[in-house]
Amino acid sequence: MIGAKTRVVGLLGWPVEHSMSPVIHNAAFKAAGLDYVYVGLPVRPEDIDQALAGVKALGFSGVNVTVPHKVKVLPYLDALDRSAELVGAVNTVVVAEGRAIGYNSDMAGFVNSLLAEGVAIEGKRAILLGAGGAARAVVCGLLDNGIRQVTVGSRDKAKAADFAASFDRNEAVTGCNWGEGSFVEALGMGDIVINCTPLGMYPREDEQPPLDWAAVNPRAVFCDLIYNPAASGFLTRARAAGHKTIGGAGMLVEQAAIAFTLWTGVPAPREMMYQTLAEALGTK
Repeated sequence: MIGAKTRVVGLLGWPVEHSMSPVIHNAAFKAAGLDYVYVGLPVRPEDIDQALAGVKALGFSGVNVTVPHKVKVLPYLDALDRSAELVGAVNTVVVAEGRAIGYNSDMAGFVNSLLAEGVAIEGKRAILLGAGGAARAVVCGLLDNGIRQVTVGSRDKAKAADFAASFDRNEAVTGCNWGEGSFVEALGMGDIVINCTPLGMYPREDEQPPLDWAAVNPRAVFCDLIYNPAASGFLTRARAAGHKTIGGAGMLVEQAAIAFTLWTGVPAPREMMYQTLAEALGTK
């Protein structure tokens, strides 16, 4: 029961109605026996400064931050964790003693979703489709865990090249158009192929990022950051071709588990969080 002693956390975004985070976190708090509640907080882009000030003034334990605020919130934070500095964006804020500290749990969340499925990163080659904010968190996580090479493909070659050049270890990251020869060649050597675009997300499930399937390394693992639908068309096709596949539910739950522990100081009930998401999406 929510009372005067209940600790409050939430999600700053615009919009937030579609988010699965309240479902996952509230179930996790209940399972852990914690007097916490997670609420959706729709905040217009122009009001993010006031929203963060309100979160601090009202004594929230913290918040998650989603689009379009992940970068816009940076100037209004009191400090940044190394993860947020690397990615240049924040998706989790911890409020303590009147100070708001920004973290990026997407970075480790993606890595943990691979490791949970027994997928090695160190010394491997990754292929990314997309050069946006989600891709940046993924690349930071891969570089931080010893990836050998990352090839980033986008429909805009200049955007992909600029994206690749923005990393400290830019010799390990290459950007190109996803239809050009160098990208197709990289597909043949790629160990992990990752869709970081929204192509295929509900309600436009019929869309897929372009890929020369004939050129793909037959042993490559395929990942999609999309979690709705649980089995995207991209992963369905990869599975039909014999590839191991990992959906976006893993990253969603793993980043949520990191945020859970940052706010509460206790281990997150990961298995229950996975089960809750599966039930909410109708996949279990």
